[in-house]
Amino acid sequence: MDTDAFIANSKPFIGWMLDWQAKLQPVTLASLSRDNSPRSIGILSVDVIEGFCTVGPLASPRVNKIVEPITQLFKDAWAYGVRDILLTQDTHPDDAVEFANYAPHCIRGTVESETVAAFKALPFFDEISVLPKNSINSGFAPGFSEWIAARPKVKTWIVVGDCTDLCTHQLAMHMRLWANQHQIRGIRVVLPVNTVDTYDLPVQTATELGIAPHDADFLHTVFLYNMMQNGIEVVSAVQA
Repeated sequence: MDTDAFIANSKPFIGWMLDWQAKLQPVTLASLSRDNSPRSIGILSVDVIEGFCTVGPLASPRVNKIVEPITQLFKDAWAYGVRDILLTQDTHPDDAVEFANYAPHCIRGTVESETVAAFKALPFFDEISVLPKNSINSGFAPGFSEWIAARPKVKTWIVVGDCTDLCTHQLAMHMRLWANQHQIRGIRVVLPVNTVDTYDLPVQTATELGIAPHDADFLHTVFLYNMMQNGIEVVSAVQA
């Protein structure tokens, strides 16, 4: 199938996805709680670190824009009474196998592997859990499963971070599929669109660099749709 035919055949579906995304609505923390208990809500944040936001070969100004809304969500959630917040963060050895697919990034002990400054400035930052990881799937990080299992009262997991089509997708899907596999009913996985994004690498730039391009708008929308299709609650935002 050539490009024109592919685009023509896919245009109605692409239009449907864009319309669906435009109509997403915000939800409140109270509406996500079970029995009006803020302790029934937890937040999982992935890779909101300097190496994807401000410095290094994989830093993205587009991704950096989600830091402020995530910071506000943390503040609102903490004020509401949410206490279970986990940051999973790339903290690679300098010979990480992953570097065969991505430029070396977020190496342990470098600025790139550090939590963003806005999070560190939160007065309750020391009470937030931080877990290093060495792959795009947070679920494989040592201690992740134990951290989740230790919080059986949490029934709603809000997932935020980057990138929509990589680590965020893997984390949200891991939580949804974990509940499905173990027949754990009542678990909700919620993804606020204003707190997730991915990087952009135009075709021309990628061709000049000799690497694969990455269309942020297209992939962001497709992976939001994919997560919705698999039972993740995609919303425009989570508000106080």
